Amino acid sequence: MALQIIRELCTACGDCEPLCPTQSISAWKGVYRIDANTCSECEGDGEPGVPQCLDACMEEDCIVPA
Repeated sequence: MALQIIRELCTACGDCEPLCPTQSISAWKGVYRIDANTCSECEGDGEPGVPQCLDACMEEDCIVPA
């Protein structure tokens, strides 16, 4: 399973990008996106069951399951 960033809710703050252990988050057309092919939802990295980008994102429901 992977996560996705809702374009309309992303404020392009960039807080999530440096935290991604798989480097799946990148800037795209003025906001950020998550590459579903490489996103592991931080499985095996950080706190179990909690993707690091979710902790960093200040916008509610901006990052959701793909």
